[in-house]
Amino acid sequence: MSMTPRDRVLAAMKQEKLDRPPVAIFTQSATVGQMDWSGAAWPEAHKDANLMAKLAAAQADMFGFEAVRASFCLTAEAERLGCVVAVDKKDAAPMIKKHPFKFDPMSGEYDDPATSVMAPEEFIKEGRVKVIQDAVALLKKSHGENYAIVAGNTGPFTLAGHMVSTENLVFGMMMAPEEVDKWVATMTPIVKVYSQALIDAGADIVQCSEPSGSTDMLAPDMFEEAAGNSVRHSLAEVSGMSVLHICGDTYPILDQMANTGVTGLSVEEKVDSYKAVEKVNGKVALIGNVGSVRPLFQGTPEEVKAGAEYSAKAGFNVISSGCGIAPCTSNENMQAMVDAIKAFKY
Repeated sequence: MSMTPRDRVLAAMKQEKLDRPPVAIFTQSATVGQMDWSGAAWPEAHKDANLMAKLAAAQADMFGFEAVRASFCLTAEAERLGCVVAVDKKDAAPMIKKHPFKFDPMSGEYDDPATSVMAPEEFIKEGRVKVIQDAVALLKKSHGENYAIVAGNTGPFTLAGHMVSTENLVFGMMMAPEEVDKWVATMTPIVKVYSQALIDAGADIVQCSEPSGSTDMLAPDMFEEAAGNSVRHSLAEVSGMSVLHICGDTYPILDQMANTGVTGLSVEEKVDSYKAVEKVNGKVALIGNVGSVRPLFQGTPEEVKAGAEYSAKAGFNVISSGCGIAPCTSNENMQAMVDAIKAFKY
């Protein structure tokens, strides 16, 4: 009996022995080329479940990747919780324009999240977070038999920063850590309930992005308090598979990331593939780490092939982009990544 793309992705997530790894975009997957090919484009595809599902499936339908993935940004939750978000471009992701709550370590003025933020059960009922759940349900019907369904969301620490500004939150860790704790503690059950809602809608895997937990933002010894513990009590407690993605050079915190209880880690190209595999040592599946900027966006198909094969030879379980795909990434480079891995043998 032949193995479907879904079988291959789920087996890889369980670290089962395969003839080759699957190739699938777990982070933001949409490109302008896919939008034109599918007839489902941003900004409308951020807001309409049918268009979102169509574009989410394009990585598989157009190029032959082995998963489908919704949504396409990290602003849906923030918008639902009160951020002003510009959702208006075809070739760029939505942008947060205004944070809804006061958090000022310099003046000591803070809004209380316990009285300011809606309950998790209310959060999942409306807005773009509901659109994403509906799109996942559509993908389950259209592609769930043959393809793994990945649903993306935002981690608690990053989401807390969206509420009050990330800069204020990071300053607060030094000047008012108890106030930071309140916000992260309030976001944690929201992320947990939303993650489970995505699984319930039909996702096989929830891929959670926690970019504010990066070593570019925090010292490695701050990771557990800032982000690790909240991931453990949100993403890792859902009933399906879970993947934690953090941008930048995560080598210093790979052990801490692996110890959050998630099924897998999504790693950027800033971490050498071989060193990542050696350090994680089979604790979790590894997803990545072909560079999103170079080679995928700025490189040639030959460079994409070399990058994909490097991650595969190193032992990454799922070959994917290191971070979200740049919308203007070429069709040729996307196809080169798929072709390289489907021809690869251990």
